[in-house]
Amino acid sequence: MYDTTTRLAALRLLDGGRSLNSVSKETGISRAAMRAWQSRIDPARPVGCVRCAGGPAAPEPARDYAYLLGLYLGDGCLSGYARGVYGLRIACGDAWPGLMDECEAAMRAIRPGSKVFRAPRQGCHMVTSLWKHWPCLFPQHGPGHKHERSIVLESWQRDIVRSEPWALVRGLIHSDGCRVTNRTTRTVAGERRRYEYPRYLFTNESADIMRILTTTLDELGVEWKFARRNNLSVARRDSVALMDRYVGPKY
Repeated sequence: MYDTTTRLAALRLLDGGRSLNSVSKETGISRAAMRAWQSRIDPARPVGCVRCAGGPAAPEPARDYAYLLGLYLGDGCLSGYARGVYGLRIACGDAWPGLMDECEAAMRAIRPGSKVFRAPRQGCHMVTSLWKHWPCLFPQHGPGHKHERSIVLESWQRDIVRSEPWALVRGLIHSDGCRVTNRTTRTVAGERRRYEYPRYLFTNESADIMRILTTTLDELGVEWKFARRNNLSVARRDSVALMDRYVGPKY
């Protein structure tokens, strides 16, 4: 049996990115024991935060974080609980079970061994993970709605977005966006013809979040335009093809 101090010391090493093998060799603790401890992580345990525990400057894997950031900016929030614990909650529509799976996988990738649960709501589930340090990873958290406050990415977040821009776009579209088939009719040479073409839409009330998306799309060479003040459209054939390759519809 190992005392609490020994367990926490080993878990801090693992949370800092060390492998089970290296920690086992250093401490003499079996890998099986440490795996068992990881599967029973207390969500209030204040270790493993790369932003305040002397570890890397940004969470990893970068792709999972960028995707989760997009989901958070679109349909996510942080809610406070007892003992200073926060719940990262992402609203995922029941029509897209694959989206829930991807959201959960991204949460687990950013905080390995954490428990993720799905709380049912009308028409959706809140995919939720509890941790004291979610505000460190999502400093855009604050009182009120996102569109009522400034949403600006920090420098380390911008570095991640530059390295994984499509993951951010994918998260935003999978939260507050969609891929649809647009249908219209036109008169050509006196004949009424019907046309169908795919396009991507994104709707958000925050001008800052819109700016984050449009800036990223510009850097990726995706053409877009505003259908309305709070609604962005990607309809050009080449740009839709790019979005299909890297984003795709919800599922």
